[in-house]
Amino acid sequence: MKSSPCEARSSYLGFVAHEFRNPLATALWCAQLLGRLAPEERGGPRGLKLAAMAQRAMARVGRLLEDHFLVERLEVRGLPLRPEPLELGAAVRAAAGAAAVAGATVVVAAGELSVSADHGLLQRCLEALLAAAGKEGAAIQVEIGASAAGASVRVLGAPLPPEALERPAKGAPSDPTGRALGLFAARAAAEAMGATLAIDGGAALLCFPGDGGAP
Repeated sequence: MKSSPCEARSSYLGFVAHEFRNPLATALWCAQLLGRLAPEERGGPRGLKLAAMAQRAMARVGRLLEDHFLVERLEVRGLPLRPEPLELGAAVRAAAGAAAVAGATVVVAAGELSVSADHGLLQRCLEALLAAAGKEGAAIQVEIGASAAGASVRVLGAPLPPEALERPAKGAPSDPTGRALGLFAARAAAEAMGATLAIDGGAALLCFPGDGGAP
């Protein structure tokens, strides 16, 4: 039986709360232990380890916050868009750096392709796709191509399940890096720009319609 919108929303928020709860608990635990250490110990191996754990936990919280509130603002159309001509190859390379993905190979099928898109949303979308494709060190290949329908970006790497872009719910897999909402936010960003994002044979396929894909 299909759940109601309210039930789906409640399940999503339950998942989000769970994702926030774990890293916040870790950061609080680290802060409490650091407070109990003698001043000379805080700069030693134990103190540095606790500080690094707290930093990783809060970085996870930061990613979750950004993705959650991006989706919230897009769903109520509370984020003004500023479309501009953007070169896809350059956007992919910038996103690879932001996602801390090394070794991504970019294959451009038809010269330098540009699309009309919001710079911030395009970067967030591509960053999430590259991070997911490079999970656990998987090799990434990005294919950019043009057709009569427009321009496309295909991101291949770690195989993505068919439901990877769906709104997560209670029981969905957690992500220790804080990217549990990344792909869902990427789909929302793509749709806000008038593009489509789908899973095609385990790869992410981002398509921009119209003549914006002309080289």
